[in-house]
Amino acid sequence: MPRRSCPALFVSAPASGQGKTTVTAALARHHAELGRAVQVFKTGADFLDPMILERASGRPVYQLDLWMGGEEHCRKLLYDAADTADLILVESVMGLYDGTPSSADLARLFGIPVLAVIDAQAMAQTFGAIAHGLAHYSPALPFHGVLANRVAGPGHAALTAQGVPAGLRFLGGISRDAAFELPDRHLGLVQAQEVTDLDRRLSAVAAALRGTELAGVPPAVDFSAPDADAQERERPLAGVRIGIARDRAFSFLYPANLDLLRALGAELVFFSPLTASGLPPVDSIYLPGGYPELHLEQLSANREMAAALEKHVRAGKPAYAECGGMLYLLRSLTDQQGRQAALAGILPGHGIVHARLQSLGYHTAPLPGGDMRGHTFHHSTVETPLAPSSRTERAQSSAPGEAIYRRERLVATYFHGYFPSSPRAAAQLFRP
Repeated sequence: MPRRSCPALFVSAPASGQGKTTVTAALARHHAELGRAVQVFKTGADFLDPMILERASGRPVYQLDLWMGGEEHCRKLLYDAADTADLILVESVMGLYDGTPSSADLARLFGIPVLAVIDAQAMAQTFGAIAHGLAHYSPALPFHGVLANRVAGPGHAALTAQGVPAGLRFLGGISRDAAFELPDRHLGLVQAQEVTDLDRRLSAVAAALRGTELAGVPPAVDFSAPDADAQERERPLAGVRIGIARDRAFSFLYPANLDLLRALGAELVFFSPLTASGLPPVDSIYLPGGYPELHLEQLSANREMAAALEKHVRAGKPAYAECGGMLYLLRSLTDQQGRQAALAGILPGHGIVHARLQSLGYHTAPLPGGDMRGHTFHHSTVETPLAPSSRTERAQSSAPGEAIYRRERLVATYFHGYFPSSPRAAAQLFRP
């Protein structure tokens, strides 16, 4: 079986909030500034971290998710990356062993050595016990070493190093510094395009990383080629023009989804519901998730766009709206501060954004072309008289799944689909 070799590192932690994204972004920016081509992947269903990592590396960031994409899909992504990159970085989701399958399962399957980033605030030698547990909980796990994050200074870093057992690599410490921290909001990190000093922050933390042993190139990993049959694909969307909303309000797009639509033959045309006065000439519409609640006034004022979308749907043309895209199609939406605005009015009902998370997890959606895997993550709820045509199935719970609404050829749901999990279903969503 053909193999390709490339240096690679899997950045993980004992939990969320330890600084994985910051360290992964620092590594990407550090090596990119040295002229290396860095391909970053993100484990788990996430749209916001990849935006930061894309800015740091200068290349689109792809999901590497065994549940959503499957082993052969992940294998192909890594094999293709090894052909063009000088370094592969993978940022995990949550803690190293959290989830089924976990980040550890992914690292072990593809032989990618793990870096554990541990927030060392309020601890000293106990740091070593946590590092030891992460490294040895699964004996078969390839382990690269540990990094102490948010230390108070060199003395504190030395204390954390004292607790690290012999045979486990301590790769240094990064000090607490507000200049390194990435701002967040209710769905996670603030979008990269909204952080005005992001490049300065990335360069600052990359510079701090250069004082550690982590600044070197990690070991090379051999990535095997995927099954040839998995790469064969028809082109059922040949000649189909898909209009995709993409701006500050609608930005939750997986690069792999776009790649798949192109591979199926579609031509992708991007437009902004915030600023465009109408739709481009297209056969189908894709309204992804995002933050419509942060742009209520501007979206509400753009009646030309609302009318164009209504005309598209009434004509029986295909349209697919996910999460924030679905909220935009409702008659109105209320944000966390209680401000309400009229929106597109294509679906009856009202959306309400809450302070607390309403749904999170993996789902499978029964779509006309087959079952598609994906996830949901939202703080809002919808009040509508419209009866769901079907519901998703939760991967780890027997509770009712997310509603899937239909009007003509419009499909609207909180579910975020991962198109490579079911190319046939993806094609059916957009095929006239």
